[in-house]
Amino acid sequence: MVSGSTQHLVEELARNIARLRIAFVNIYFVGTPGTRSRNVGTPWVLVDAALSLGASRILDAAAERFGRDARPSAIVLTHAHFDHVGALTTLLDEWQQVPVYAHHMEMPYLTGRANYPPPEPTVGRGLMARMSPLFPERGIDISGRVHELPRDHTVAGMPGWRWVPTPGHSPGHVSFFRDNDRALIAGDAVTTTRQESVFAVTTQKRELNGPPKYFTIDWDAARRSVATLASLKPRLLATGHGEPMSGESTASALDRLALDFDRFARPRRGRYAARAAVVDRDGFVVAAPPVPTTAIRWSALAGAAAGAVAATWLARRAMTNAR
Repeated sequence: MVSGSTQHLVEELARNIARLRIAFVNIYFVGTPGTRSRNVGTPWVLVDAALSLGASRILDAAAERFGRDARPSAIVLTHAHFDHVGALTTLLDEWQQVPVYAHHMEMPYLTGRANYPPPEPTVGRGLMARMSPLFPERGIDISGRVHELPRDHTVAGMPGWRWVPTPGHSPGHVSFFRDNDRALIAGDAVTTTRQESVFAVTTQKRELNGPPKYFTIDWDAARRSVATLASLKPRLLATGHGEPMSGESTASALDRLALDFDRFARPRRGRYAARAAVVDRDGFVVAAPPVPTTAIRWSALAGAAAGAVAATWLARRAMTNAR
């Protein structure tokens, strides 16, 4: 069910969970909506922060859903890639004293100490992958506002939820799971669209896939993370990219992906296919060098030629959605 104005199209997924899509990435509101005529709604949490162009849209949608002066009790992050933290600094300027929580392995990218390993543009045979060298890989600095997720796996402001480590796509990627109704917010540990393809991203065709290939730096860890998610047997799967999945078939689909992960999700070539990037608590340490193949040379040329066109289109789409 979709609620709110035609501008904001907040989609109700389950009890106290709603999705807002901004261009090609999803953010989630967790909490009971307030009465819009009141200035202050009920406590709620924002999961991820999308693209920078989406800040005003997030603020407006939050005000519509929780009240004009609504502020979350916390912002929790699945990880810190540019499309999940892009609006974060703007939101924190607006929401003073709201804390941010992330896994300790994501801290270097949230405190200005490190940048992510470089993307791999040759994987996935899609334009989104080829243009990935254009995507920001630099970390941000929100020192003083960001805190480590509690070691007991509870989630601030989200009673009944727990965070689940799901690394691979990024060093400290996490997912969020609610046991009583088996609702899962999985970030980019899995996707429900083929994120490497501009066509798939545009049409939002629902199909369960592994993490976005071009930014995934440890495929062994990513495989184990999908197996972890499959073991939860979720009834609702809400991902960072793509349409939500629900019902008992969701668990079966995750089981199949976990069973055949190397066949259907893992790329056969690319700098991280056989050798993961090495990271520690201080951030990026070393990544395998790119493989000098014709495919990589083609990706560089195709990305340079077509990436600018696609980036312009995506930016215009994001700006249109933000109006």
